[in-house]
Amino acid sequence: MESQVEFVTVIGLEVHAQVSTRSKMFCGCPADYFDAPPNTHVCPVCLGTPGVLPVINRTAVEKTVVTGMALNSEIQRYSKFDRKNYIYPDLMKGYQVSQYDLPIALGGWIDIDVDGDIRRVRITRVHLEEDTARLSHRRDATGEYSLVDVNRSGVPLMEIVGEPDLTSPREAREYLVAMRRVLRFIGASDGNMEQGSFRCDANVSQRSVDGSIVGPKVEIKNLNSFRSVERALEYEVIRQRAALERGETLVQETRGWVDDQGITVSQRSKEMAHDYRYFPEPDLPPVFVSEALQEQLRDAMAELPDARRGRFVADLGLTPADAAVLTDEPTFANYFESALALSTAPPRDVVRWMLVDLFALARTAGGFASVRVAPQQLAEIASMVHAGEITQATGKVLLVEAQDSDASPRSVVAERGLAQQSDDAVIRDAVRAAIAANPAALADYLGGKAAAVGFLIGQTMKSLRGQGNPTVVRSIMTTELETHRS
Repeated sequence: MESQVEFVTVIGLEVHAQVSTRSKMFCGCPADYFDAPPNTHVCPVCLGTPGVLPVINRTAVEKTVVTGMALNSEIQRYSKFDRKNYIYPDLMKGYQVSQYDLPIALGGWIDIDVDGDIRRVRITRVHLEEDTARLSHRRDATGEYSLVDVNRSGVPLMEIVGEPDLTSPREAREYLVAMRRVLRFIGASDGNMEQGSFRCDANVSQRSVDGSIVGPKVEIKNLNSFRSVERALEYEVIRQRAALERGETLVQETRGWVDDQGITVSQRSKEMAHDYRYFPEPDLPPVFVSEALQEQLRDAMAELPDARRGRFVADLGLTPADAAVLTDEPTFANYFESALALSTAPPRDVVRWMLVDLFALARTAGGFASVRVAPQQLAEIASMVHAGEITQATGKVLLVEAQDSDASPRSVVAERGLAQQSDDAVIRDAVRAAIAANPAALADYLGGKAAAVGFLIGQTMKSLRGQGNPTVVRSIMTTELETHRS
């Protein structure tokens, strides 16, 4: 029986991330186009009107430089823009202003975590370009047609080209997760895949372990979620390997992912660089990034997620798992540090309140963005519980109420008399009253039923309106019950 060929998957990703700026790449039109009516954020530059002159968005350049720094790339002192020539309905000018041979950043790497295995994936380049218009494909009684919305045209777009160092769909997913996290932490992009501001093209091929078979590179487009990237690559790996095992000849092509069918379909043969006939953009000057500007941007760059995670573990004593959750989104990490700075509770207490109770509240509210509990409010609750001023149960109630009120939890405790009761005399009276009112429970306890203690403690806490110090209540209850033994 003929042995089966063993293949290795080779994957490289091209990430396209819209840069977070107020205006577009080469004009003053608003870059925040997502909720705007079609073709309202446009001007002669966006529309490709002959005779207009583009002007480079400095902020977009600076954020691309910072992205290169965050990805350990080498920032180029000199770069330029080029015209990438191709004809498509979403490109009014007939060319896209991009960068070719002299990008802003070269080289670099990013680490990914796959089930605890840290892998380093190399970066080829980071360059800046303008986004295209958006096509909406429709079908109605008149037939099939496409509408063009120019609002997106000209929005600054970074392309981050990765080396083909990925060997599985799972690794590709983790690469995108890590890349998106970095961009969000440094404020370079909002990374919103649902709105199309963070998307990617995947290049995948197969080669046999012995090197006798080397399949062509296939590019997959229309990938708009982490799940779709992983699913599309899984499908394509199976398709390519099956074809090669049958002795079929694969072609270098571009394929589109059809999410509802779970398949890729052929779109066109893959273009090569010479097909675009690149040449320098004559209407834009070269870009110079001085050492002084690099130092300025480096000093102002936000702490990267891996560094922040390490600091949370080393300096604050958090578990690696908790630190990983907090640094999954910059909003989580920023909220935690704001609350911790205002709290007298230890870091682990603040983390517990946030990751357990506040996250539960977020799930009910529809997401963390819908949480209206201020860091100050969470800090006060955690501090009061840690100091024994209120019970854990009272803290939970206050947290829920803080979602709908900006009142200080500490003031609410004072106004409503919610402070924890720790006075021995008051608690002893409540314990004795609970024992006297429940002779059957007392008999159960004396008969060896330990569960009776919990019942009596519950009755005591009820009489204290849930504000009795649990430790003191249990201690006094145990002492009082023992006095009833003959």
